[in-house]
Amino acid sequence: MAANKEMEVAKGVDLKRYMGRWYEIACFPSRFQPSDGSNTRATYTLNDDGTVHVLNETWSGGKRSYIEGSAYKADPNSDEAKLKVKFYVPPFLPIFPVVGDYWILHLDHDYHYALIGQPSRNYLWILCRQPRLDEEIFNQLVEKAKGEGYDVSKLHKTPQSDTPPEQEGPEDTKGIWWIKSLFGK
Repeated sequence: MAANKEMEVAKGVDLKRYMGRWYEIACFPSRFQPSDGSNTRATYTLNDDGTVHVLNETWSGGKRSYIEGSAYKADPNSDEAKLKVKFYVPPFLPIFPVVGDYWILHLDHDYHYALIGQPSRNYLWILCRQPRLDEEIFNQLVEKAKGEGYDVSKLHKTPQSDTPPEQEGPEDTKGIWWIKSLFGK
């Protein structure tokens, strides 16, 4: 069974090229994530110290939920794209950090789409630089995830507008659901 073998992770990822905005095309839903969440996206910015600033956003009922955190290589000496992501809980009152895994399982040469997973295989994301991803490529990524032992029947497509929101918009829950969806707490 594929779930017992070591997951194949992308190697030699250029973090500078990986920075910028990514749209969530599909993910494993979480009961903590708004079921009507749409236009979900992540924006990554490289910090001077080599860590990555993470901003995750979604819109639900016309309101924006977001959470910010930082990411860094799990092993600075490895060329594998295994990152750790750290958020503070609750995000509006930094009390203690929560750390999760962010493994880039596949990334195309142009850094246009990516498949993100975790060692537990309970969470999976398909990301793209645009709000839409070609169906054929989407299916290839799904097959790749299946080959890595993921139960792809749990994959849920994220609604994306043709014109994604430009403004930050009204705020909502401060993004507690991001924590819970990312770390399954």
